[in-house]
Amino acid sequence: MLDDLGLVGDWKDLLDHARDELSSRHPDMNIQINYMESQYNQTRNLLLTALANQAPIDLISLDQIWLGEFAQKGLLTDLTTRAQSWGKSSDWYEENWQGGNYEGRVYGIWTWTDVRGIWYWKDLLNKAHVDPNMLKTWEGYVGAAKKLNTVLRPQGIDGMHLTGANHSPDLWYPYLWMSGGDILEFKSGHPTKANYWFPAYNSSKGIRAMNFIAEQVKAGIKPQKNHFWSKEFVNRKFAVMIEGSWLPDYFPHEQWPSLKQRVGFIPMFPVPSLANKTSTMMGGWELSIPNTSTHKDLAWELITIILKPEILDPWLAQNDFLPTEIPIGQGLISNKSASSLSSSLSSLSYYEEMVSLIPYGGSRPSIPEYSQIADHIRQAIDDVYYDIKDPKQALNDAAAKSAKTLGW
Repeated sequence: MLDDLGLVGDWKDLLDHARDELSSRHPDMNIQINYMESQYNQTRNLLLTALANQAPIDLISLDQIWLGEFAQKGLLTDLTTRAQSWGKSSDWYEENWQGGNYEGRVYGIWTWTDVRGIWYWKDLLNKAHVDPNMLKTWEGYVGAAKKLNTVLRPQGIDGMHLTGANHSPDLWYPYLWMSGGDILEFKSGHPTKANYWFPAYNSSKGIRAMNFIAEQVKAGIKPQKNHFWSKEFVNRKFAVMIEGSWLPDYFPHEQWPSLKQRVGFIPMFPVPSLANKTSTMMGGWELSIPNTSTHKDLAWELITIILKPEILDPWLAQNDFLPTEIPIGQGLISNKSASSLSSSLSSLSYYEEMVSLIPYGGSRPSIPEYSQIADHIRQAIDDVYYDIKDPKQALNDAAAKSAKTLGW
């Protein structure tokens, strides 16, 4: 049971190639793959229902943020021993490998990812006499916003996009991480679990990160409640947008060859100063084996075949997904060859910049309570956006709710 990735049938080539190799390894078996795809807003509930009803499913795709919930409910096969025997964990970017773990055990293999960075229209920045390098620091970003709004708003174009939709925490976490903070910390003294997660996002580092959000709003950057996943940038409603690696796909394909001449991409989030390392938020999908699987060994073997760079790399390029495996990211296998990346001109244009961000990426906690914690953080961001609370109070109030949710 798989998410349809926004386009029914995207899995076919990948699964067909992997099945062919699996069949060649087991000529005595008649191996067939039957699979069901579902839309993102249905996938999680369909999986939970099917597995709770003991459906004999051999392979599922999980959004990285769902892993902890499924593992905690006992729905997933512990892959730790198989993964250790496989011996490939060092081929993964560390954050991506850890993103498949729950309580120190492997329950999923993060198969591809995405990153977010700064996209900008070159001509609009030129019109406002804004050097793109201004966008790299917090102070410069705010200063650039003021200049852009002064020049462009009379034309119906906003300088900067600021996400105010329900996933606004995803665009705040990088500022938290680059400041040295984190969403949660593991702490002793839990009343029932001895050691468990405790909210850490309201630390002084979190307050500093939230202050940057407040500074953007004070500078006239307006939170956008509706998010159209890059279309608003493509339609030139904003000169600058911090958005995901999927953005080029929203341009008509005939524009891809000239896209880099018109649209710039800076592989970073703005930093407090250039002495700080940047960060980004990574999402993506993992492959897991349900406990209800009746072919666990074959399912694991299929996963390892899917993950072979020579099989996975061309499919990633075809779909504009970024790798979680270092050999693919560094081009050690594909070397960005014509057989791979030429199938996607947008990836060819920005591929190196996007991949350069992966080692600086963070991921959301893989714990069952994450969705509630994200809601608390979202409320804190909204309180700052609309001047209901100052950053410190907003985060402290949110953290109190998160602590209760986590059982403290």
